[in-house]
Amino acid sequence: MAELKTDANDRCITVVICGCGQRGTVYSNFALDFPDRMKVIAISDPRDSRRERMAKDHSIPSEMQFNSWEMLVELGKIADAVVVATPDGVHAGPAIAFAKLGYHILLEKPMAVKESECQQIASVCQQHNVILSVGHVLRYTPCNQKIKRMISDGTLGQLISIDHTEPVGHQHFAHSYVRGNWRREDSSSFSLMAKSCHDIDLIRWWVGGDDNPCTQISSMGSLAFFKKSRKPAEAGSAVRCVDCGHQSACPYAATRMYLDPVKADPSALSRWPVNVIVDQPDIESVAEALRDGPYGRCVFESDNDVIDNQHVTMQFRQGETASFHMVAFTKAQCQRTTTIYGSLGELHSPDGIRLVHHDFVSGRTHNYSLGLDMLPAHTRLTGHDGADFYLMDCFVKAVARNDPSWVLTGPQDALGSHSLVFLAERARRENRQINLES
Repeated sequence: MAELKTDANDRCITVVICGCGQRGTVYSNFALDFPDRMKVIAISDPRDSRRERMAKDHSIPSEMQFNSWEMLVELGKIADAVVVATPDGVHAGPAIAFAKLGYHILLEKPMAVKESECQQIASVCQQHNVILSVGHVLRYTPCNQKIKRMISDGTLGQLISIDHTEPVGHQHFAHSYVRGNWRREDSSSFSLMAKSCHDIDLIRWWVGGDDNPCTQISSMGSLAFFKKSRKPAEAGSAVRCVDCGHQSACPYAATRMYLDPVKADPSALSRWPVNVIVDQPDIESVAEALRDGPYGRCVFESDNDVIDNQHVTMQFRQGETASFHMVAFTKAQCQRTTTIYGSLGELHSPDGIRLVHHDFVSGRTHNYSLGLDMLPAHTRLTGHDGADFYLMDCFVKAVARNDPSWVLTGPQDALGSHSLVFLAERARRENRQINLES
């Protein structure tokens, strides 16, 4: 990854934020941390509370606050760049519209939920000569960057195989993929795209991208647990956790996940996941949300249909193999584990921060720690092991310098990764291995 140093001649870029939820807020915070490099001048979001909060943080006048991305588009090009952080199913429309206006675009992953839309986004961005950065933040972590360098410079010898796992976290999955916005394919996307297109992109990047394409792919997985047939008999007919006599023994009980943390520490009201389910930060609002809203439903009585575990296996043209496992039922939350097998050494990361290299030639073991201490001390963009900062840092530099080489996930590269995700899901549904070269 390029150095953190900013060129003294870099200008301050102007940005509009399309979607003021969690990811839009994270990316907009770069302007609060580095006001000489980025300024937010307009925002859009259909939820008043989110729009008002971001407007207050960035001193956005009322005439530059909008409840739809279409209203922002109607203004024409008023800024250098746009952050598109709308729900997954509403990525294609704004991305294409802003690209046609000449905006440089930071597009939260996934690019879109249909392959044809992903292709159209990439095509329009290239046609209009705009910089597109897709939010595959995992490429930007110091640990994953180190892995890429060690593969590329031959430290591991010939790359043989990759094992990579995403432990989603049992409560995180229940929150986001059983009760939350990503619980259904018809309103979001399938699990592999919504949660793990990051990881397929990471594997593809490590093995060489377009220079070493995937030739065979297969996948299996299912909705194994979060369904009505798995409901414990002790839960009876209760549809909501607040009415259930089994909640004290259930690790997924809404009261355990949202209400108990707030009772123990009121500051939890401002933290994920509680801040997702309420607009007003008070315990009464949390209790009401559990009585009336989707986050209070029993995980066995929700309308979810996305799968909760999946394996993907791949082979690449130069002979490498890779396996990926996404699983909901873990203690760790999104702390990926990776093992890289090479002819001259083995590389293992237990958590996306630490890295252990076993050198077969010298017989020595080298340990690396690539954590948040590498970030600027004052940034609040610490998510994804610091990658949220590095992603924004590179995007802002790319726009300020009109140099897309700073972006690690441009239109064609991101399109290649998304295509693999669509193929993996097709292989799972059709219960077969797909030969990409035929």
